[in-house]
Amino acid sequence: MKELLQYLVEQMVDDPGSISITEAEKEGRLVYELRVAPEDMGKVIGRSGFVARDLRTLIKASSAEGQRVTVDIIN
Repeated sequence: MKELLQYLVEQMVDDPGSISITEAEKEGRLVYELRVAPEDMGKVIGRSGFVARDLRTLIKASSAEGQRVTVDIIN
Protein backbone atom coordinates (compact mmCIF):
# COMPACT_ATOMS: atom_id res chain seq x y z
CA MET A 1 0.00 0.00 0.00
CA LYS A 2 2.87 2.34 0.74
CA GLU A 3 4.11 1.88 -2.83
CA LEU A 4 0.65 2.67 -4.20
CA LEU A 5 0.47 5.87 -2.13
CA GLN A 6 3.98 6.84 -3.26
CA TYR A 7 3.06 6.28 -6.92
CA LEU A 8 -0.20 8.23 -6.72
CA VAL A 9 1.39 11.22 -5.00
CA GLU A 10 4.38 11.24 -7.41
CA GLN A 11 1.93 11.71 -10.29
CA MET A 12 0.43 14.81 -8.65
CA VAL A 13 3.37 16.84 -7.38
CA ASP A 14 6.03 18.96 -9.08
CA ASP A 15 8.81 17.78 -6.73
CA PRO A 16 8.53 13.99 -6.31
CA GLY A 17 11.91 13.90 -4.56
CA SER A 18 10.44 15.67 -1.54
CA ILE A 19 7.84 12.98 -0.84
CA SER A 20 8.28 11.25 2.50
CA ILE A 21 5.98 8.50 3.75
CA THR A 22 6.40 6.95 7.17
CA GLU A 23 4.45 3.95 8.33
CA ALA A 24 3.39 3.57 11.97
CA GLU A 25 1.05 1.45 14.04
CA LYS A 26 -1.22 3.55 16.27
CA GLU A 27 -4.13 2.23 18.31
CA GLY A 28 -4.50 -0.91 16.19
CA ARG A 29 -4.50 1.08 12.97
CA LEU A 30 -1.86 1.38 10.26
CA VAL A 31 -1.06 5.07 9.72
CA TYR A 32 0.81 6.49 6.73
CA GLU A 33 2.20 9.96 7.42
CA LEU A 34 2.66 11.78 4.12
CA ARG A 35 4.92 14.81 3.74
CA VAL A 36 5.43 16.79 0.52
CA ALA A 37 7.07 20.09 -0.41
CA PRO A 38 5.07 23.10 0.85
CA GLU A 39 4.34 24.25 -2.71
CA ASP A 40 2.82 20.82 -3.51
CA MET A 41 0.58 20.68 -0.43
CA GLY A 42 -2.39 22.20 -2.26
CA LYS A 43 -2.17 19.60 -5.03
CA VAL A 44 -2.24 16.74 -2.55
CA ILE A 45 -5.10 18.18 -0.49
CA GLY A 46 -7.13 19.52 -3.41
CA ARG A 47 -10.05 21.90 -3.46
CA SER A 48 -12.15 21.39 -0.33
CA GLY A 49 -10.03 18.32 0.49
CA PHE A 50 -11.43 16.18 -2.33
CA VAL A 51 -8.04 14.85 -3.49
CA ALA A 52 -6.99 13.94 0.05
CA ARG A 53 -10.31 12.18 0.61
CA ASP A 54 -9.94 10.23 -2.61
CA LEU A 55 -6.35 9.22 -1.76
CA ARG A 56 -7.53 7.92 1.60
CA THR A 57 -10.38 6.01 -0.05
CA LEU A 58 -8.03 4.33 -2.53
CA ILE A 59 -5.59 3.29 0.20
CA LYS A 60 -8.39 1.95 2.41
CA ALA A 61 -9.85 0.01 -0.53
CA SER A 62 -6.47 -1.58 -1.31
CA SER A 63 -5.84 -2.64 2.30
CA ALA A 64 -6.26 -6.19 3.51
CA GLU A 65 -9.75 -7.09 4.63
CA GLY A 66 -10.33 -6.03 8.21
CA GLN A 67 -7.18 -3.87 8.36
CA ARG A 68 -7.75 -0.27 9.45
CA VAL A 69 -5.65 2.23 7.50
CA THR A 70 -5.32 6.00 7.72
CA VAL A 71 -3.37 8.53 5.64
CA ASP A 72 -2.29 11.68 7.49
CA ILE A 73 -1.01 14.60 5.41
CA ILE A 74 1.50 16.50 7.51
CA ASN A 75 2.89 20.00 6.94
